[in-house]
Amino acid sequence: MLRLTFAVALCGLSLSALPARSELPKADRPIRVLIISGGCCHDYPQQREILETGLKARLKVEVSHLYYDPKPGEQATRPKLPIFTNPEYGAGYDVIVHNECAADESDPSVVEAVLAPHRKGIPGVNLHCAMHSYRSGTWQTPVRAGDANARWFEYVGIQSSGHGPQSPITLSVVDKAHPITKDLKGWTTTKDELYNNLTRFDVTPLITGVQPEAVTPEERSLHYTVAWTHHYGPQKVRVFSTTLAHNEANMREDAYLDLVAHGVAWATGHLGPDGQVDKTYAVE
Repeated sequence: MLRLTFAVALCGLSLSALPARSELPKADRPIRVLIISGGCCHDYPQQREILETGLKARLKVEVSHLYYDPKPGEQATRPKLPIFTNPEYGAGYDVIVHNECAADESDPSVVEAVLAPHRKGIPGVNLHCAMHSYRSGTWQTPVRAGDANARWFEYVGIQSSGHGPQSPITLSVVDKAHPITKDLKGWTTTKDELYNNLTRFDVTPLITGVQPEAVTPEERSLHYTVAWTHHYGPQKVRVFSTTLAHNEANMREDAYLDLVAHGVAWATGHLGPDGQVDKTYAVE
């Protein structure tokens, strides 16, 4: 089994517990990636391995993990992630990948702690159930910028409130000029979840999806943005998000991992206008 580069599963972790990191010039070291995972509805131990392996096959990265996998009897939709009590959890990283599922975690202080590194200027990449996390109030109806329950949606860029039954999603690249999707083509996933879109916060749509094999005509007619970019906070940090990959089979698809790797490279400023990763960070 692949050994995770760095894994922490303790609640309330302080940064003093993290190993010291050398402060080499950015061009002389890998991209430092922190992956947050844990919560309900997914096999996160598998997903941690898939993401780390996939990123390392495509980029020169140093991958670390902060996670909490709920134990039997615990409320899985409120995982005890160590980031909840540590707003400095992102210190020393170039990008934070949110792959957690904290659907019922609504404590305002927790949401502020999770958002703190991004407000300070650390880019973000958000995967699947991250879009359905940190919800409060009437999150099933469209929110507006500035609403108390809009804080997380303003960060990820699109408010999503749910999805229908799983079936293959036919994907179309709608922005073929964007560096992330310049060299990517549309594909059809294995069975996956198509997240709805309620409110957008000045996003750039990259990929849209439909489910032609869905059960009802209404479901087959639904057409949503499934990957996009966004700029967040006072420093306008780069944020890439995709709602794809509920299942581990979806996540193992080369096209999906290519998309996520491009998102990481773009968010950290290492993806050129031609869609090519900077040579310093490209895997030969």
